Amino acid sequence: MDLAEVTWSVDSGASGRPEAAYELSLIDDVVALRDPDKQEHRVSMSELRGVIIETDDSGPWGADLWWLLFGADDRVAVAFPGGATGEQVVIDRLMALPGFDFETMTRAMGSTEVAVFPVWRAT
Repeated sequence: MDLAEVTWSVDSGASGRPEAAYELSLIDDVVALRDPDKQEHRVSMSELRGVIIETDDSGPWGADLWWLLFGADDRVAVAFPGGATGEQVVIDRLMALPGFDFETMTRAMGSTEVAVFPVWRAT
């Protein structure tokens, strides 16, 4: 399937959670994100160079955990908050990367401070 054919059918924010307005999909090993402004961002798994989880102290009211996916140019290609629509399929794929750091991810998930947690880097 061509990414141009992706149909975004989720009613953004319908759950009452602002994070749900970020819509993720994984098609043909490409992570595609549509943000609340309807901008689309993509990164293929073959071009992925790093994954970082960034946390802050805005929870439980704010999006206090963000996944940052770095592309071939070592810049953030896709960024989405915890609780994004469709996140589980993408996170499952990221966790399958060789060398993914589950221990660091677990620490990030429990963090209530401003912090950065690198969980994977291409070798």
